[in-house]
Amino acid sequence: MRTRPDKISTLVVGDRQLQRDGHGYLLDPSLWDKEVAAAIAGEEGLDLTSQHWAVISYMRDYYDEHDIPADARFVFGFLADHLGTNKTAARRHFFELFPYGYVKQACKIAGMRQPRAWSTG
Repeated sequence: MRTRPDKISTLVVGDRQLQRDGHGYLLDPSLWDKEVAAAIAGEEGLDLTSQHWAVISYMRDYYDEHDIPADARFVFGFLADHLGTNKTAARRHFFELFPYGYVKQACKIAGMRQPRAWSTG
């Protein structure tokens, strides 16, 4: 279920204060940058590698082009192409990169608003 915006928290990144909903998703995705991603990933206990960044960059590019987060299956398809493997192996690898999943970690780190659908692919 999508979080109600009345539970607002603040993420401090450098000298910026970014508002987030009750589950930690940015309220304004346009304020996202790599520094914000690294801060959120740190909260999630993740050190971002080049493979994380490839997925995050795809998600951000998709968002910028379509103004909505990519469906998880599109992200798995991108990762399959990126790794030169099949979608099943890519999905498995995705969950190695983001153990708590597409919505819980990848969307949050990529600066998306909390998706309405809880598709995990």
